[in-house]
Amino acid sequence: MLSKKDLLGLYDTGAEEITEILDTADEMRAFLDGKEKKSDLLKGKTLITLFYENSTRTRTSFELAGKYLGANEVNISASSSSVQKGETLIDTGMTLDSLKIDFIAIRHPMAGAPKLLAEHVKASVLNGGDGMNEHPTQALLDMLAIRRKFGKIKGLKVAILGDIKHSRVAKSNLFGLGKLGAEVCMYSPETLMPKAIERLGAKVAKSREEALDGADAVMGLRIQLERQNGGLFPSLSEYSKFYGVNDGLLKYAKKDAIVLHPGPVNRGVELTPSLIDGEKSEILEQVTCGLAVRMALLKLLAEYREAHL
Repeated sequence: MLSKKDLLGLYDTGAEEITEILDTADEMRAFLDGKEKKSDLLKGKTLITLFYENSTRTRTSFELAGKYLGANEVNISASSSSVQKGETLIDTGMTLDSLKIDFIAIRHPMAGAPKLLAEHVKASVLNGGDGMNEHPTQALLDMLAIRRKFGKIKGLKVAILGDIKHSRVAKSNLFGLGKLGAEVCMYSPETLMPKAIERLGAKVAKSREEALDGADAVMGLRIQLERQNGGLFPSLSEYSKFYGVNDGLLKYAKKDAIVLHPGPVNRGVELTPSLIDGEKSEILEQVTCGLAVRMALLKLLAEYREAHL
């Protein structure tokens, strides 16, 4: 059973809890391969998806996770809610809480917004990405995809290349993979690499070749143009040429290495189309694992709520 009512990040989530989530997600992944994708596990429970930023994969998988487990599901878009009338996040949360809901999955452009919300509601809050802070469910699904491929995480090398500075995915993966004993090696232009990220446990490579050398998993990260002020690299074509991952570079990784990307992919920028669509790609499996992880979290948080609230 989880130790808290919320899932806000992996920085303060222990290895045992992460393993429990992955184990439960494995069960949900098997459930998804079955013919009948319907359960009454969360019958009578209600999930709200509250997204202040655009999303396809995360939002849809949270919605389906609730529906597949039998919960009532309501989605709220900030662009069509009382937020546009000046309502604060706390007021929105307290209003939703008064409707006797059980879960709120939130994505917000400001770091710390899910934590602030969780402090003011009785509902369990699941962080679907907050600013440049964390995206814990994405890291968990990445870890699930890796573990399903190799049967373990401890002792593996995971190379993460791309816009590290603006990536909440990179940070959550660094925390989660590190706690389960993987080596995380990062590479990007200096302008897209956070200062002193080594203090958080990352190894920073001096080249793409060094980052990929002996890697079991190679993860490309999207260039997040919407979070940048410009001028951090010359052009997308030059980025692709000097920092992107192509088929030739993959020879430095292990023979059975897999290719990952949290999506959406800028084709031909972070990864070449042949890698995205190739036999080593686990990108679509990541999407399925994302649904399994979010189903697992709803189940585990429901169990916590039953025991403690």
